[in-house]
Amino acid sequence: MSVEITTLPSGLRIVTHAMPELETASVGVWIGAGARDEREDEHGLSHLIEHMAFKGTRTRNAHAIVAEIESAGGDLNAATSVEFTTYNARVLGADAPLVIDILSDILTDSLFDPQELKREKGVIAQEISEVNDTPDDLVFDQFNLAAFPDQAIGRPILGTPGRVESFDRQAILAYLERHYATPVAVIAAAGAIRHETIVEATQRNFVTLSSQPAMPRAAARYKGGDARVSRKLEQTQIVIGFESVGFNHKDAYAAHVFANIVGGGMSSRLFQEVREQRGLAYSIDSFQWSYADTGLFGFCAAAAHRDAAELCNVALDCMARCAQELTDIELRRAKAQMKVSLLTALESAGARADQIARQLMALGHVPSREEIVRKIDALTIEEVRAAGAASLATPPTVAALGQAKKTPDPVKVRERLGPG
Repeated sequence: MSVEITTLPSGLRIVTHAMPELETASVGVWIGAGARDEREDEHGLSHLIEHMAFKGTRTRNAHAIVAEIESAGGDLNAATSVEFTTYNARVLGADAPLVIDILSDILTDSLFDPQELKREKGVIAQEISEVNDTPDDLVFDQFNLAAFPDQAIGRPILGTPGRVESFDRQAILAYLERHYATPVAVIAAAGAIRHETIVEATQRNFVTLSSQPAMPRAAARYKGGDARVSRKLEQTQIVIGFESVGFNHKDAYAAHVFANIVGGGMSSRLFQEVREQRGLAYSIDSFQWSYADTGLFGFCAAAAHRDAAELCNVALDCMARCAQELTDIELRRAKAQMKVSLLTALESAGARADQIARQLMALGHVPSREEIVRKIDALTIEEVRAAGAASLATPPTVAALGQAKKTPDPVKVRERLGPG
């Protein structure tokens, strides 16, 4: 694995993985700041900044930014998450320096023109409306709000129309000054690239990015709670979850394996019991999300209103049994699926660039494929069962949308699972 890392005197880190079998490259900037880093009066600002980054600099207008990339055959993208904001492009390997030039321009010299800002606020208002009209997205917003009440980590990434409308250029600049700095930034590239070329282009272009120390991040405080909302829908959308572990926790791999066994595929316990044997849902999936200092584990499904309560009870029983009696066969299958997922990232420049950037930011290093495989292979049944039992012992979070009162509240969930 040809991963190389360079840290510039400014603190800006550069990580690359040369994949000589490819002709294209994925190049981007990962900023270690996202929705959970917003103050209460900044809810939605991280996402707005991501949108505004492409709306013009002193040397390029909005059209020129995308035209320059697309003239080279590439495409430019950005995304905001709870803990990261990403700006990246896919191009031919020879055009990787062009991406760094453009990304440095938009991240250090954007104008944030008031007219562009006004238009983009309207675009985001439509995006928020789209989520509100999409029950399987909206129920997860409710779930996060209940899991982490009164905290930025639990708030919807998009913000609210009223809050987004309140932001001005000064609010954007103040946020950027606090959070867009070299100690929390990573330049990552994978594919048909040379590490030295990426380093040289970064040194040439990222000269004015602030090098001030990273802002401290408030610790997450998982609480759990009830977010069941009645709404006229064809089905009841359901999410039930618990606290899990963060990236660096010793049980991180075990938690992911447990979630995979519970509901990670068509052979998983939830799919077989809920879908195949009882026909209570078209699909049901588990999830395991890890953040810097905490995580969330649970399941999501949609059911006919008459089946919602039964589905919840069957799923909870299934998870509880899994924490007590998962088998060697299930463990081997989950390990194999995790290894395939790891290898899949090595077959795509975009997936690989994202992987190495996030690993460097979350772990402080990029673990080798062999290191990850060793950790997966070393997991025992006892460790995986214990990780699952630990999550199931935490306060439940219940979110439901539809005929929501037919689903159990957190007290009923706790009773079903037994004392935590």
